[in-house]
Amino acid sequence: MAQIPSKRRPRGATSGRTGPAARHSPHRSGGGPSMTDPDWRATNRAHWESLAAIHLAPGGYDLSALRAGAGRLDPILEAELGPVAGLRVLHLQCHIGDETLTLAQRGATVTGLDASAIAIGAARRLAAELGLSDRAHFVEADLYRAAEALPEPGGFDLVLVTWGSLCWLPDLAGWARIVAGFLRPGGRLHLAEGHPAALVFDDRAPGAAGKPGWLVPYFEREAVVLEEEADYANPAARPAAARSVTWMHPLSAVVGALRGAGLALDWLHEHPRVAWRMFRALERDADGLWAFPDRPWLPLAYSLGASRPLWPAWQCSDFGCGRPGPASPPWSGLRRRAMPPS
Repeated sequence: MAQIPSKRRPRGATSGRTGPAARHSPHRSGGGPSMTDPDWRATNRAHWESLAAIHLAPGGYDLSALRAGAGRLDPILEAELGPVAGLRVLHLQCHIGDETLTLAQRGATVTGLDASAIAIGAARRLAAELGLSDRAHFVEADLYRAAEALPEPGGFDLVLVTWGSLCWLPDLAGWARIVAGFLRPGGRLHLAEGHPAALVFDDRAPGAAGKPGWLVPYFEREAVVLEEEADYANPAARPAAARSVTWMHPLSAVVGALRGAGLALDWLHEHPRVAWRMFRALERDADGLWAFPDRPWLPLAYSLGASRPLWPAWQCSDFGCGRPGPASPPWSGLRRRAMPPS
């Protein structure tokens, strides 16, 4: 299995660690994609409960800037996300809520959702400590049961999904439908992730000149079980529940799932830098991101924006709204009004 990060990553804003990323002992699941829901859900929930405990302890996440009222995002998010003041934001797979609360400090009304009871409990306590409980709400729920736990269809201006979230999800189409269901018409998704072209490599596989080697196929369809030897934020700590279950998702699968859910792809960026030390060969730059020191050998991260069309699908066929419409829409032969700006 590739060096797929855990759901969060060691980012400069919250992790004081710059050591190697956590090492994994990967193998394909004997059950493959047919692994039952209780198996992988329980395994991953236990894994993230143990990681949350590590990240809240000394040597885990550095929350000093957040506690000082000036929470930070990584440079990729800072450059792309834009102002959030006045927006209703849903942060899926929010972990302990550090990024979520950073957006609240910037004037957004935020909701964070995560399956870990320890992480959500910590996020709620942190919100109270920072005086943000009036505009920061945290929900404990499995991602695929988000609509039941948070019955607010079309209630958000922005859905945020960040670093190392998709590898925990076997069903991208279901994820995309959940995202689309929470967005108001004109609302947008902002996704920042490790690039699947990089995640096929791993330090544990032999590579030339100290670089990582091939470990997992780009189009791998089976579930892959990981045994973590160290935590990504605190390499001195080993998770009590070290086993986790992950999936590879090609970039085309991510884009296809979003379009299949009726969202329009607004932009797509690939980055030669990433927010955590994905490989030992990477070095940290002045911005706190990690990159190959000699040449940009391959994309390490990608980010994209997608939006829910303002108009129904049959009204969008000539505007590229992400879903095909009939050849002759109902207004055929009439003078068309300009589409409202998105």
